[in-house]
Amino acid sequence: RNQESSSSGHCLVVVLSRLANAVTPLWRLPYQEQLEVKYESQRKILQTLASRLEELGINAQKPGGLCCALQPVVPSPTINGYRNKSTFSVNRGPDGNPKTVGLYVGTGRGRNIVCVKANHVENIPSKHKQVAQCYEEFICRSPLDSCILFHEGGHWRELVVRTTSCGHTMAIVTFHPQQLGQEALATQKALLKEFFTCGPGAVCALTSLYFQESTMTRCSHEQSPYQLLHGAPHIFEELLGLKFRISPDAFFQVNTAGAEVLYQAVGELCQAAGDTVLLDVCCGTGTIGLSLAHRVSKVIGVEVVEKAIEDAEWNAAFNGISNCEFHSGKAEAVLPQLLASWEDARPLVAVVNPSRAGLHYRVVRAIRNCRSIRRLLYISCKPEGEAMRNFLELCCPPDPRKKLAGEPFAPVLAIPFDMFPHTVHCELVLLFTR
Repeated sequence: RNQESSSSGHCLVVVLSRLANAVTPLWRLPYQEQLEVKYESQRKILQTLASRLEELGINAQKPGGLCCALQPVVPSPTINGYRNKSTFSVNRGPDGNPKTVGLYVGTGRGRNIVCVKANHVENIPSKHKQVAQCYEEFICRSPLDSCILFHEGGHWRELVVRTTSCGHTMAIVTFHPQQLGQEALATQKALLKEFFTCGPGAVCALTSLYFQESTMTRCSHEQSPYQLLHGAPHIFEELLGLKFRISPDAFFQVNTAGAEVLYQAVGELCQAAGDTVLLDVCCGTGTIGLSLAHRVSKVIGVEVVEKAIEDAEWNAAFNGISNCEFHSGKAEAVLPQLLASWEDARPLVAVVNPSRAGLHYRVVRAIRNCRSIRRLLYISCKPEGEAMRNFLELCCPPDPRKKLAGEPFAPVLAIPFDMFPHTVHCELVLLFTR
């Protein structure tokens, strides 16, 4: 028995180590060494961009083979437990429990996926871990199965936890309804609410508890509305002296303290004078535009998530900011129309902060063909991915076949921000001018 216990304990340690290595691969390194690793990775990205530009006939080689000057990585003010949003999966754990709430280790191709509790992962705060543990306790009590594969049935799925420095906690439970009727669904929602308000889950002190019936891997609010079971419909965050309202699916930088440092730098790089118009593409809840509104004459925000735009408008009104307008819709639909008829004589500075998928080609084309935009800040969490395609589209020579008639941009300065300590990722701010 002792040998079996020792072997089991060793296997668990191995699995926990694998999870830490997968989620936070740099966790064993002292923080200064993490920054050095990230600087080197960003340097290679800029070298790649320089080479790709050379292939287009653009002489972009700077010292070190870079396409522009690269500053040191700006450290995060908070290193551990910095995440304000965590997404937990439900699947089979190392002990065989099919209702384990945690993070994945393994791959589908290798058929070795296992869900491991994230209690030891350093970038996730203790409050998120507490809510995840309570959710696991709840679904283990439930007679309903977890939904591991949609076609095999089951119901209980993901948990998203969002927290703020104001002490607010939002939990969003995703549930596959399968063939359950409205009465049965109402029963499950009532049980979930009771557990987190009167039962063992009350220890989490949730500000908001949401429930989403989802038949897909990811559903927007428009596809499947978030249903408020308990508490306030929003949580609130304070950033650079402003107060921001956050909806369940609204984008907000995952590292709040790091975001403050990032946005202050963006404000400096914009070099916005009092008559400048700031175009904030993929604006989320309006954090960048609103934090810079006092420096410019006008802010125009564009965002695909409708609820995020509602948050942005509320944020502007609550903070007494009246020089902002926000447009809801896909950037590739909104921006070309907005810029095609642009006749404002004021200087126009653009800030884009897209997802890992980068900007749609029509967005890049609209920016390229708008002569008023002389300065562009591209904020990317994955510059080596689809963002690289955007960089090349922004800088390539005019191409009538692609309807790129505008003068090309040129990369001038790159500043990496460590928004994700212990991981290999950075938020790279790349300044383009023309």
